[in-house]
Amino acid sequence: MKRWIWEHDEYPNFTYDIKKLTPLIEKVSQEQGYLIAMTKVMNQDNIDLTQLDALMSEAISTSAIEGEILNRDSVKASIKRKLGFADVELSKIDRDTDYLIEVLIDANSNYDDDLTNKRLFGWHNALFPKGYSGLIKINVTSFRGEETMEIVSGGAGKEKTYYIAPPREKLEDEMAEFLRWFNNTDASLIKAAISHLWFVIIHPFDDGNGRITRAIADLVLSKIENSKISKLYSMSSAINADRKGYYRALEYTTGYIQKEDGFLDITLWCEWFLSTLHTALVDTKQKLTYIIDKTNFWDKHKHSNLNARQTKVLNKILDIGVDNFQGDLSKKKYITIADTTSATASRDIKELLDLGCIKQVEGTIGKNTRYRVCV
Repeated sequence: MKRWIWEHDEYPNFTYDIKKLTPLIEKVSQEQGYLIAMTKVMNQDNIDLTQLDALMSEAISTSAIEGEILNRDSVKASIKRKLGFADVELSKIDRDTDYLIEVLIDANSNYDDDLTNKRLFGWHNALFPKGYSGLIKINVTSFRGEETMEIVSGGAGKEKTYYIAPPREKLEDEMAEFLRWFNNTDASLIKAAISHLWFVIIHPFDDGNGRITRAIADLVLSKIENSKISKLYSMSSAINADRKGYYRALEYTTGYIQKEDGFLDITLWCEWFLSTLHTALVDTKQKLTYIIDKTNFWDKHKHSNLNARQTKVLNKILDIGVDNFQGDLSKKKYITIADTTSATASRDIKELLDLGCIKQVEGTIGKNTRYRVCV
């Protein structure tokens, strides 16, 4: 019985319901446009910091999906050095982390270059510079060995096989067809979804297939968005937040969950991919809104001579986002955040009202008086 998607005669002629996907494609494209527009009103320092944050999230999340926890300080130091920041803590740079950042930056910036076996082998070597995955020696800068590639989970005696990849003797042909399609197909959201799925189906390496396939999808998205060095969002962060959905979509599409027909139909996978991408974009739009609001606020009040307590409270609210600062600002919250007395809080709040930094929420009085930052 033909179980896995690659065993079916029409593979890899994937099909999908474009009518179902079109509304999602339009929503994603709209959010991509919003991010591009928002960068037009952001200063370069804020763009650089947003790219730093996105690359950090991408590196940490793409590794976390595979169960590998990276040191956040090492990731930050590596990215800062790659992006040319001045305040780099060189002592915290880890070589293995440094190589992963190189892969991500290559995918995010050199998207006009062809994807080749040589390039993929370079990425693979960067992920496993010592030739080991944990304690296990693996094939590096080459395809996997002759043993069957199975995705297995569960304890001894209770293992479940979730997927079996194409056999070793098919890999050269499989990869040649994939790369030919990839290099001759225009960048699109559907291409990003298919390339992610197809590379996972082939599973050409002993280890690192997930991280590399996410880099390949990033390469397509970067081409669409014409990103520089790094996109402003992290797709892997959104995937990591929905790992159950990720694996469920893969299991349904690749053959673990049996279907009676439509073996090559990847509509469900594309829906999941596009929805997850949309989530990543919306989350980043919200973060950028906070940054723009904060920048505009401080531009407006740069000559207001606020004291350290007032600045601390306002930054706290602006960093969270005015709409997400639950319950608005009260005198009690001001005392807690500023670590000050009731009398000082009252005086500070009055000054902020007089300067137009905050406004009283209509309908609140006495002990229940609430304030909102004027952004």
